[in-house]
Amino acid sequence: MLSGSAKKTIGSKHEFTSTVGQSLMTYAFNVFGIIAGTIVAYFLGVFQSFSWAFTIYPPILSARGVIGGVFCSRLSTGLHLGTVQPSFSKNTRGFYLLLQSTIVLTLEASVFIGLIAAALFTWLKNMSTLEFFRILIVVMATMAIALVVISPLATAVSFLSFKHGLNPDIVLYSVESTVADLLITLIYVEVLNIFAFNNSAGQYLLLLISLTLVSCTIYSIIRNYFREAEFAKTIKESLLTIILVSLIINVAGLAFGRISEIVEKRREVYTVYPALIDTIGDVGLVVSSTATTKLALGALKPSFSSIKNHGLEVSSAWVASLIMYCIYSVLSLMIQGIFTPQNFLYFTALLLVANLIAASCIILISYAVAILTYQRGLDPDNFVIPIESSLADSLTSIALLISLFIVG
Repeated sequence: MLSGSAKKTIGSKHEFTSTVGQSLMTYAFNVFGIIAGTIVAYFLGVFQSFSWAFTIYPPILSARGVIGGVFCSRLSTGLHLGTVQPSFSKNTRGFYLLLQSTIVLTLEASVFIGLIAAALFTWLKNMSTLEFFRILIVVMATMAIALVVISPLATAVSFLSFKHGLNPDIVLYSVESTVADLLITLIYVEVLNIFAFNNSAGQYLLLLISLTLVSCTIYSIIRNYFREAEFAKTIKESLLTIILVSLIINVAGLAFGRISEIVEKRREVYTVYPALIDTIGDVGLVVSSTATTKLALGALKPSFSSIKNHGLEVSSAWVASLIMYCIYSVLSLMIQGIFTPQNFLYFTALLLVANLIAASCIILISYAVAILTYQRGLDPDNFVIPIESSLADSLTSIALLISLFIVG
């Protein structure tokens, strides 16, 4: 017969293994980020045509992820509450208000990301006024096209999953975030191509798309701001969040720009980049969401020192991310046709050092965010989740940059 301590040890090991397995299932969707990274690596010449192309790529990915996360969360909640119906035709007022608020959020994010990025390049590299407006148009057009392409897809997935008895809270964001990285990368590359090949008709079309986004935003605000309290609340709460997120994710852009200068044509680094930032973001979300649940159930005290009682979730989320980073290393090297034992050991060491830096930081931050959220009753859809995910992108970019200096 086993002693009580032995049973506890076996139970703890089984629970740890089970939690790692569940985390790996969640992180597995990030493998599709390798496809997005492969697109970047394949069109490396197009990115290198512009001094700012690498720098604004992470902010565009992050901003689309933040807007998509808010959209998916509110859409799935509306379906559960009955304020949104699983149908494209004759839906509720709440559904159409959600779509219009998403349009406003898209313009807000585009303008702030573009202005901050353009201002940084004007300050650092004395960029011309023409290039300043080019950055704005590239960001706004990319985000507008992504809105038109990705939002209907996310809506269709949510409606179909709900109709078939699946939980959109579980299905929707995993599918949306995976597909969104791939689609927005394709859109961004095509927009860059229009400017790289000096396609005048294409440039006028992108300007028209940007102006259409502005017009739709103005119409939505005029129509709803003073009539719909929920719409006005969303716009007010999101404005500060979008400004903070824009500042944070431009740090990721600057770091990725510096990474591109160091690695130059080493395509395996570009191939893994989207998957790396997605995985660290997932680590943060696993830690914060499980902590929030335990706080609500009274299984965890609302203090930072109680993190020692959250060790199972923290360690399993981290171990799962280390395993995924090893998988990314193999996939990237194989895709680029340079897989050798020596390259695998070197590249895996590079990625694992970056993981240790980024994951340790995001775990501490995420746990602190969960505690503050619980104490102050903040809505994670409007504030916590967007800032946490954008911090993960910046931390991963900085960690990868540091790792390049450490490993070589």
